Amino acid sequence: MDEQHLLHEVDGNVAIIRINRPKVLNALSLHLMTDLATLMEQYDGDDNIHVILLSGSERAWAAGADIGDMATASSAEMLKRNQFAIWEQIKNIKKPIVAAVSGFALGGGCELMMHCDIIIASENALFGQPEINLGIIPGAGGTQRFTRAVGKATSMDVVLSGRLLSAKEALNFGLISRIVPKEHWFETALMVAKLVASKGPIAICSAKASILNAEELPLSESLVEERKLFYALFDTNDQTEGMIAFAEKRPPNFTGT
Repeated sequence: MDEQHLLHEVDGNVAIIRINRPKVLNALSLHLMTDLATLMEQYDGDDNIHVILLSGSERAWAAGADIGDMATASSAEMLKRNQFAIWEQIKNIKKPIVAAVSGFALGGGCELMMHCDIIIASENALFGQPEINLGIIPGAGGTQRFTRAVGKATSMDVVLSGRLLSAKEALNFGLISRIVPKEHWFETALMVAKLVASKGPIAICSAKASILNAEELPLSESLVEERKLFYALFDTNDQTEGMIAFAEKRPPNFTGT
């Protein structure tokens, strides 16, 4: 793994990953995405990690894919790369992912952001899927997740014209979770990540899975899955501890069991 383009550390039960390619505004090369998926899977399998915090820099979360990777590639070469299998690895991360977004979140950067679960954005953040300006369309879910987030009308406007959304517009359209002052974009995201990490580890993963089911399944099916997850939690020590602690008016001591 190239330690230069991804910086990572652990703060309590939160794994912090920072995209670090400042000279190209954190453009997402195939190499970087491969390492990112591998690193996230490692943290997903670590019982001491409850939440993953993914961040860019103040200037750019990620300004898109690395165009140099693709500029002269043929259709056959792109198919052979099977690059979107990497994105499926990130989609399948079970633990909650908090995004700390500042600056540009464009193209592949916006698509990566939409793979996260809670999105904390600086007031200076800009969002969009401007692939149309390159003679292509989004390929990592930009026409699909973006449409589910903001609706058909806004998605058509943004994707077909290449225009960018301000943080305020993104919040109003439901693309992001919160806007914070630009001075506090990272510390607020870390605070949120730590808050989520303080909850029962099994419960937060179950809650994430259930919410994602709501996007992908018919209501009748997603309700069935929700109830399965709900009942399964009653076989955990954390459920017993959480309810006893509530009755005793003390903080719970969750163990992830």
